[in-house]
Amino acid sequence: MESPQPQQQQQQGPKKRGRKPKPKEEKEQQQQQSASKMKEGKKAHQPSVDEKYTQWKSLVPVLYDWLANHNLVWPSLSCRWGPQLEQATYKNRQRLYLSEQTDGSVPNTLVIANCEVVKPRVAAAEHISQFNEEARSPFVKKYKTIIHPGEVNRIRELPQSSRIVATHTDSPDVLIWDVEAQPNRHAVLGATHSRPDLILTGHQDNAEFALAMCPTEPYVLSGGKDKSVVLWSIQDHITTMATDPTKSPGSGGSIIKQNKPGEGNDKAADGPSLGPRGVFCGHEDTVEDVTFCPSSAQEFCSVGDDSCLILWDARVGTGPTVKVEKAHNADLHCVDWNPHDDNLILTGSADHTVRMFDRRNLTSNGIGSPIYKFEGHKAAVLCVQWSPDKSSVFGSSAEDGLLNIWDYDKVGKKVERASRSPSAPAGLFFQHAGHRDKVVDFHWNASDPWTVVSVSDDCDTTGGGGTLQVYLLVSHVNCSLSEMQCFSFPLKVKTVQVSSVIVKIDISMGHR
Repeated sequence: MESPQPQQQQQQGPKKRGRKPKPKEEKEQQQQQSASKMKEGKKAHQPSVDEKYTQWKSLVPVLYDWLANHNLVWPSLSCRWGPQLEQATYKNRQRLYLSEQTDGSVPNTLVIANCEVVKPRVAAAEHISQFNEEARSPFVKKYKTIIHPGEVNRIRELPQSSRIVATHTDSPDVLIWDVEAQPNRHAVLGATHSRPDLILTGHQDNAEFALAMCPTEPYVLSGGKDKSVVLWSIQDHITTMATDPTKSPGSGGSIIKQNKPGEGNDKAADGPSLGPRGVFCGHEDTVEDVTFCPSSAQEFCSVGDDSCLILWDARVGTGPTVKVEKAHNADLHCVDWNPHDDNLILTGSADHTVRMFDRRNLTSNGIGSPIYKFEGHKAAVLCVQWSPDKSSVFGSSAEDGLLNIWDYDKVGKKVERASRSPSAPAGLFFQHAGHRDKVVDFHWNASDPWTVVSVSDDCDTTGGGGTLQVYLLVSHVNCSLSEMQCFSFPLKVKTVQVSSVIVKIDISMGHR
């Protein structure tokens, strides 16, 4: 596996879910053109990205128990929580995985960071609000860098051993890394890439985004441009040390067989490879996302650019169990299966909507029949994920720069209709508006309830980099920030005025 050449990378077109950073000369030229346009005169006034962001920033002390803003040198297309390392009185320390998508002047990297997660009601409001968008947060510190062979488009951690992560890149292979065993590398031009601990083969074309790890078994699932879904079991590579029940995830041992003496992970040779357990065919276009059924290693589903949602069962063959035609009105980008209820599946699409399906009744007359359509985004939805803390809550992020938090239990209920803004979408109870461009990925923290990490591709607004934010939602705030019209349930309410905007916060029913 050869490291991609910088010149080749720059010639590639922009990716659907994130832009390739522009070479420095082109970037400077675009910045000059942008400045000259501003001098020519103002357009008919509409709130700009910066104005919306400024408005959101004034509300930060009210909306969050804690927030960390971390400016990135390069855009990041994926972020994931790793294992919790330490618990303390006022904050916990936890691993954080993210990617760096460079312009070819330095190698692409997989970054392992340590994040200090502040506990509820510890950080002062002044501290929460006073952050510098152009600075790196003191709460996020780089721990290790892995030089990745190609772009890091997607990161997923293995639940059985969260020190093991899988990555998707611009190739047909899935790469498996033991991030604790990998040596720390210095990302300089010409450096050889780090050696994966395991390479999963089986795709016939590039597989860039669709990637999932099984909650119950060490299985990996992937989808790609070859229109197929591929399943692997890495059971044969598990060591007894990693499966020792006395050891917590990430505390010691590797799920990957250790190299023989003299075979260091940092040499520029390919790692060991593993073929698939099954290749599943049924999509008619690129597979964009996959996910396992939370209670079964044999059942999973996938979505793709053919607008289809497909359910599979490895026990009955490699063809679709159920194929939902036209699940959306456009390409499907993301899917997630409810960890609390095996019947509920979420999908997100380029048609700007999130849809919820019940697998017991997926279609009507051959067409997708969702339980509900959530219509709160104004651009393509890129990521959906159920909350690990409450079965009816989920998040969705999109190219409109927003991360919406929804509660399906409140859809259609009288209490919500009476209390929310008339223009607010049903079920929407929180909107994170801290990013200034497309929110390409986010992840709920299973160790610290109601804490979220998200990354955005801010090439146009920050001069070429990205933004990583970690935040703890304040106790049951119900606010639609897109129009700055806030609402709450008719319970005991505290009213706060910040920058001429009235925000009502429910203080009688905490969400923890």
